[in-house]
Amino acid sequence: MDTPRMGVPEQLAARMSMAEQHEYLRARFSRRTMISGGAVTLGAVAGGAFVPGAVAQAATKTSVPTRTAARTESVDGALVAPFGRHLAWGSDPRTEITVSWQVPVPVKKPFVRIGAHPWDLSHKIDAEVRTLFTPAGVGASGNHTQYYVHAKLTHLRPGRTYYYGVGHAGFDPAEAHLLGTLGTFTTAPAHKESFTFTAFGDEGVGYHGLANNSLLLGQNPAFHLHAGDIAYADPAGAGQTADAGFDSRVWDQFLAQTESVAKSVPWMPAYGNHDMEAWYSPNGYGGEDARWNLPDNGPDKKNLPGVYSFVYGNTAVISLDANDISFEIPANLGISGGTQTKWLEAQLKKYRASKDVDFVVVFFHHCAYCTSTSHASEGGVRQEWVPLFEKYTVDLVINGHNHQYERTDVIKAGEVTKKLPIGGTAYPETDGVVYVTAGAAGRSLYAFTAPVSYEGHENEVESVASFINTKEGKVNETVAWSRVRYLDYSFLRVDVTLASRGRLATLKVRGIAETGEEVDHFTVARRVR
Repeated sequence: MDTPRMGVPEQLAARMSMAEQHEYLRARFSRRTMISGGAVTLGAVAGGAFVPGAVAQAATKTSVPTRTAARTESVDGALVAPFGRHLAWGSDPRTEITVSWQVPVPVKKPFVRIGAHPWDLSHKIDAEVRTLFTPAGVGASGNHTQYYVHAKLTHLRPGRTYYYGVGHAGFDPAEAHLLGTLGTFTTAPAHKESFTFTAFGDEGVGYHGLANNSLLLGQNPAFHLHAGDIAYADPAGAGQTADAGFDSRVWDQFLAQTESVAKSVPWMPAYGNHDMEAWYSPNGYGGEDARWNLPDNGPDKKNLPGVYSFVYGNTAVISLDANDISFEIPANLGISGGTQTKWLEAQLKKYRASKDVDFVVVFFHHCAYCTSTSHASEGGVRQEWVPLFEKYTVDLVINGHNHQYERTDVIKAGEVTKKLPIGGTAYPETDGVVYVTAGAAGRSLYAFTAPVSYEGHENEVESVASFINTKEGKVNETVAWSRVRYLDYSFLRVDVTLASRGRLATLKVRGIAETGEEVDHFTVARRVR
């Protein structure tokens, strides 16, 4: 983390916000880029809509280095295959989804085809290209241009499985020899049904991430939550322009790696510290804006594009951006000016008042409660959000950041209100909140100060030595809430079951190792109104 990579002196970068570093880089590299014949531009954002009988027009603004464009202008579209397909819900998973993908070189007239059968892809929707240019000197590679393509589909039918194919001029997935490139997705049901979702954080590119992905589809999830630190193109993760080793090409590898799942299972990310990339925009999320098309119902799409919510069946899911309140890694500390926390409370209040919502699940990157020797707990989260989780009896909080699996007892006001052994049941309305760190998706593992303790290998201890990151720095603490500690690669599976009025609906939560072994299971129960 001490090796400069983007030209901002380290002592200077340490005193600069993300926005100030962004402006420094633009001032330094834009002149060099323009002289060499390339404009630094992020394509405009617009989306096609799936409306029977009409096709929304999509905007495409692709300004790339002249020499790159000259080299690719004559490429036959028939020779260019899309890759890295990934889906994301819109604000209403019953009727909205975005299909996204990459192409390695510029293409003409990108589109998505969609239909109820693989032999009837009659609906053709124009897509938009978001071009992301990274000049040599900003990253580990030479000049690198990426082409991300998005088509937002609306007016879909609830509970329907659709077939789709992505293409462009010269490459039409409806042609017989390309039917093998088709994907599917299923919209959320119109009425409540039991379902499963999966979650993890801190994946990156490599064997273990691939191994976890290979198990995800077998869980038959309705969607997947990624709790931040997605691809690790910026491996240092301090949100500084001096972070060593930034390589935008890692995203190409990541999206290819996750395609086996993400082409049919909506992949819903929250943003972590490794997802702040200073070159692209003042908030560090310009690159993420190019790669993802997430629900646009958050409080501040300009500064917090990874903050949003959606309801699937009887469960509300809220994605937060903990970079906004992180004392440990303050590159974006305070970027929302408090609007994110106000929005969070409004969302929690709305969902708790809704008779259609039984459970509220919140996920984000930095941990509220964790005993890792690397990052442990984030004081900003405990200060800003934990009181709201308790006030509105959030049913489950999922975090990443620490590369291990850890699960707490039931907590309220920083104290254990109920021990929650493996196989136990928590009742949030009366007991408190359960927190799970599921940050062992693929990156190198961290460590615990206490012995591991997981299903079949319980090793109960009275207390664990740890620390919390505060505004003043690290503060040691001794905690009694660390119940399950597993130190190998894993992910989270959550089975959501329904109940009639007056009975108990449940979240059955399981920690699953990349070997398929179950390392933890517990239940969250709530009486249906």
